[in-house]
Amino acid sequence: MITNDRTTSNITKRIFREAARLAWNGELEEKKDFLPETIIPGPLPQFRCCIYREREIIRQRVRLASGRCPDKKETKNIVQVIPAACDDCAISSYSVTDNCHGCLGRACRESCRFDAISIIREHGRIRAYIDPTKCRECGMCAKNCPYQVIVHQVRPCKQACPVNAITMDETTGLCVIDESKCIQCGHCIHACPFGGLGAKAFIVDVIRAIREGKRVYAMVAPAVEGQFGPDITPDSWREALKKAGFEDMIEVSLGGDLTAAAEAEEWAEAFEKGEKKTTSCCPAFVNLIRKHFPELEGNISTTVSPMCAVSRLIKARDPEAVTVFIGPCQAKKSEIADSEITGNADFVLTFDEAVELLCGKDIELAPAEGYTQQGSTYGKRFGNSAGVTAAVVQCLKEQNIDADKIAVKVCNGAQECKTALTMMKLGRLPERFIEGMICEGGCVGGPSRQKTLTELKKDRDAMIGLADGRGVHENLKLMDAEQVPMHRK
Repeated sequence: MITNDRTTSNITKRIFREAARLAWNGELEEKKDFLPETIIPGPLPQFRCCIYREREIIRQRVRLASGRCPDKKETKNIVQVIPAACDDCAISSYSVTDNCHGCLGRACRESCRFDAISIIREHGRIRAYIDPTKCRECGMCAKNCPYQVIVHQVRPCKQACPVNAITMDETTGLCVIDESKCIQCGHCIHACPFGGLGAKAFIVDVIRAIREGKRVYAMVAPAVEGQFGPDITPDSWREALKKAGFEDMIEVSLGGDLTAAAEAEEWAEAFEKGEKKTTSCCPAFVNLIRKHFPELEGNISTTVSPMCAVSRLIKARDPEAVTVFIGPCQAKKSEIADSEITGNADFVLTFDEAVELLCGKDIELAPAEGYTQQGSTYGKRFGNSAGVTAAVVQCLKEQNIDADKIAVKVCNGAQECKTALTMMKLGRLPERFIEGMICEGGCVGGPSRQKTLTELKKDRDAMIGLADGRGVHENLKLMDAEQVPMHRK
C-alpha cells in the first residue's frame, strides 16, 4: 500500500523490532541508549539533515515504543508529538507562490488588517511577502488576490484531525495536541509525512509479562482477515503467537457476536421506550461523544466492545489471564484506560506492533493448515462499516423481533458521525440509532491497516467465505460464551 509516510513507517517498524529484540533478551534497559547508534550508524544521515537529529528522533521513538511520552513530559494521551521530528512544515498556512506578478493594485496588502504583507524585491522581481509572525490566518489576502497566487497550506496532521485538536506553537513551529479535544483516533499519525507524531506502544509490557511467566492471551480483531493476504489466516496468527509464548489466541469475531446479542436486547428495549442510542464499540466514536457532544453521553450504549467481551470471557475461564488485543486501532489503547469498564484488555497492540514483536523473536506469520471458526460471519464483519448494524439486526431476527421498524443511521467516517450527532443533539435525527465508526470503511480502515479497503476486499471476502452460515446465538452456544456480563459496570 502506497502511503504518505512509508519511509517513516518503515523506520518506526525497525525501532519496534529492535526494541522488541532487546526486550525478549532482557536487555532493553541496559542497551536502549545504544539503539540510536545501532539504527543510525553514520557517518552520513539517512533521512534528515544530520545523524545527530536522526538519532534524537530514534531516541524519542524508543520511549514511545516503551509506552512513555517522547519528551519526558508525561501525559495520558496515547497520540503524541515527537518534537525532534516535527518542525519541517511551513510555519504560516498562507504563502505567496512564485506566480505573484507584483501587481500595482496591492489588494493583498490593503486587505490585511495585521500589517503582515509587504512588497519586496527578490531575485530581480517585485512580489508580495507574508510575515508568518504577524499573519493571523484570516484569509483575506487570498480572497482578494486577483491572480489567486496566495495559497492556503494546511498541515497534513491538522487536516487529518476530525476534531480540530491540532494547532501550532507560533514560537517553536511544533504542532500541539489539545488533549481535551483529541479523540485518539490516530489519523494524524500516518498523515504526517515527516513522522512528527506517534503513539505509545505496549510492546515492552507484553513481552515482560510473557517473560515473567504470566498466562498471556492474544485477542485478534475481526479486521485481520484479508489484511495480510490470502494465506495469512487467524490460525496463522495463533500459531505464531503461541510460538512467541502466548497461551492462546481467541478471535474477537466471537466478541462481535457477544456485543451484537447484547446490543440487540438494548436496542429493542430502547425502541419500546422511545429512546435513541448510539453504538459503543468504536472507542474514538465514544471519545467524540464524550468530548464534543457531552449532552449525548447518556445515549451511548452500555454494551461493552467485542474486545472487552472476549477479555471478560477469557478472564472468567482463567482468572490469572493477561489479555492483549491486536488490531488496526490506536484508539483501543484509550479504551483500556477507561476505569469504568471492568475486565477489559490489559494491553493493546496494533498490527504493526504485533508483527514487530514477533519479528523481534525471529517469528514470522506463515500459512496455516485448516480453518478454525470462532465467530459467525456477522461477528467477522463487525469491523466493517454497517457490520454492527447487520449483526444486531440478525440477532433481532433470531429472537423473532421485527427489525424492520428499527431505523439505524450508519455513519462511515468522522464527518458522518459528527453530522449525525449534531442532528441527534438538535432533536432532528429521524433514525432511532446511530452506528458510529470514525475510520472510513470501519475498523478494517483503521490507522494500522495493511492495505487499502479496495486491495483487501477480495482476500477478506474469500477468507470469510470459508466460514459456515451459523447464526449469532447459535455460535455463542457452540462456543459456550452465553454467560459473559456485557455491560460497562
